Amino acid sequence: MGTRTSCRTYQDVTSIHTRIRDGDPDSFRHLFRSHAQIVHRYAVRATGDRSTAEDIVSLTFLEAWRLRARLPEEPDGAKAWLMGIAVNVQRNTNRAARRHEKALARMPAKEAVPDIAGEVVGRMADAEQLTAAKNALGKLRRSEREVVTLCVWSGLSYAEAAEALGVAVGTVRSRLFRARERLRKLTEQELRQHADETAARRPERLHLHLNLNRPNEKWNR
Repeated sequence: MGTRTSCRTYQDVTSIHTRIRDGDPDSFRHLFRSHAQIVHRYAVRATGDRSTAEDIVSLTFLEAWRLRARLPEEPDGAKAWLMGIAVNVQRNTNRAARRHEKALARMPAKEAVPDIAGEVVGRMADAEQLTAAKNALGKLRRSEREVVTLCVWSGLSYAEAAEALGVAVGTVRSRLFRARERLRKLTEQELRQHADETAARRPERLHLHLNLNRPNEKWNR
């Protein structure tokens, strides 16, 4: 019974993939509902910005529709294929953001725009540690960031991440090992730096507090 059900499921997914490649919108909507969440989770982790992440999801599935003829026949191949598209979209988005930042830097200074990436971090359990991890992640090489976001945060297997990135499984393993070690050390450095900066500000706050609570000698003479 279980084997028969498994065979039916395999055939159903294979049939859906065939219809997608033939341009069936309803089947593509099924693909979107099945995988949009994992693409969004990856994009949020990779960018730290929910608005940008939503743009990446939209662009990923637009590109997937354009490239639908390349959708693998295997039922398990869709996730890695989509994540490979998402990685490329994120890279392009990141390059565009850097060009935008450089263009803004050449313009006259205006009122500072707040970084809303902190909104995402603030909703999580330990904001201080997660902020440190986010800053540390930004210091990794791009290849290291990608394996962390795919394998650790998006839950892809080594094989799926390798397919998404177009590299060997052994390359994913070695990159992830190095990335974890560097991320741990960089996060610890970020936390120590934050602690030192907090400690350095405390005397200033104490001095200000004492001044505010000290009677004004001019009016007490």
